[in-house]
Formats: sequence, C-alpha cells, structure tokens
Amino acid sequence: MIKIPTSLFLFCIMALQHITVVALPATKRNTDTTVIKLFNGIDLNGWYTFIKDRGKNTDPQKVFTVKKGLLHISGEEWGCITTNDIYENYTLSVEYKWGGKTHIPRKENARDGGILVHSNGEDGGYSGTWMHGIECQIIEGGSGDMLVVGDGSKNFSLTCTVAKDKQKSSYVFQKNGEDTVTINGGRINWWGRDAAWEDVINFRGKQDIENAVGEWNKIECVVRGREISVYLNGILVNRALDVYPGSGRIQIQSEGAEMIIKNILLIPLTPAR
Repeated sequence: MIKIPTSLFLFCIMALQHITVVALPATKRNTDTTVIKLFNGIDLNGWYTFIKDRGKNTDPQKVFTVKKGLLHISGEEWGCITTNDIYENYTLSVEYKWGGKTHIPRKENARDGGILVHSNGEDGGYSGTWMHGIECQIIEGGSGDMLVVGDGSKNFSLTCTVAKDKQKSSYVFQKNGEDTVTINGGRINWWGRDAAWEDVINFRGKQDIENAVGEWNKIECVVRGREISVYLNGILVNRALDVYPGSGRIQIQSEGAEMIIKNILLIPLTPAR
C-alpha cells in the first residue's frame, strides 16, 4: 500500500475546493428569468386608474380595489388601470378568474375584459375610455383574440397568418396559414373561436381553453421585437407579427364584468435580433 503524506492529501482537497468555487461564475446566469411583480398584492402602486367620464385617479365607485392580496375589478364602470412605466420586450403573465357579477349595458352579454399592451397617446383617446394600443382580448368564448385599438392610422397595426375563411367579418389566426393579413382596426380571432359564438353570458365554445367562471386562468403575452404571441393556460392561441407600435404602457380593462386577478408578472426578455 502506498502511503500518501498528510500534507499532500490536504493540499489536494484544498485545490478541489478552489476549483468548485470558480467553476460556476455568476455571469453565466440567465438574466431572462428575472421576474417583476407589477401587482404587489397590497395596493395599486405603479398603476393609475382611468374611468370614462371621470378621468385619472378618480374612482368613487371603487371599480378597482385590492382585498386580501387580490385585485378586484367590479366592471361597474368602463375604464382601466394603466402602468406608470413604458415596457418593451417582455413576457406578461396575468392570472385571472371571472366573478359572478355583470353590469348594464352588458348584464346579459358575454363577460368581457382585456389587456392592452403597447399603449400610447392620451388617456381615453379611444372612445373616451382607453389609450390606443394592441389588445389581448379576455371575453367568454373569445379570450386570446387580438384587437387593434387604434386611431385608424398605420401607427397601430398588426400582421397575422390566417385561415382562408373568415368568421363573419373577422379573420381567424392559423399558425401555419398561407394567407397573411395586416389590420389597423378590428380583430383577429383566436384559432379555436366557435363559429357559432354569440355575445351572451356564460357562452362556451366547443374548443374553449378558458376555464369556467370562478376558476383560475393564466394568460401570457410574449412581446419581443415586433411580435406578440398569446398563450391561454399554456396553449398558443394567437400570434401577431410586425406589430406597431413596439412599446408602451400596459392597461387592464373594466368592461362590464367582475374579474379577479391574483398575479401580474413581467419577465424582461432580451431584444429580438
């Protein structure tokens, strides 16, 4: 048996420990995993309210309130919360569920809401209610539709690959569609929207991915460069290319239906090359 001197053995152990320490430098970490909580569960810090016919930060009916860590949107009046900051290149993740209440004039209509990204211009610039932007729709049967809430100009537009057949006046997203359309108003329906969709409360389509009223859903907008991909409960439902503008504020709507939100997370992404 070969006997190794104690001093040499200790030297080898110390050398291995040194190698282990320097083998995983902090510079190798993925910076795209940074998570920013846009909603802190306490108040609306980082956001302001805007309500039609009332204006900024005037909410006497308490349309937007925070209770027990959740954001409650009553839907009683039309309006939104809007981020103070402008964002680009990110994944936005929002966990929401429908409450039971609806309000006139949409009391018997499909529960409706939405998220607007790349919002620019004046508060209330669109219909006295929202800033112009690109909407990721949240509505019974149509969650995942994409709308251009624009001013009619090319400053607000998006391009999609679509199916050959329309649903009434709207194009339908198709992932590998041969046809491509650009719109600066109106909507692109998500690929599974029921052709028999009706604007009635509790509507459910045959291919709906959104969970039932009272159950949690997760909608994610992956915004990178000029592209926006929308996922509902982990499934790609819509994708827009060549989107204008490419940055802006984020708005979450109140539009006649009660909605409850528990997480609004933003993950910064590296710019598209």
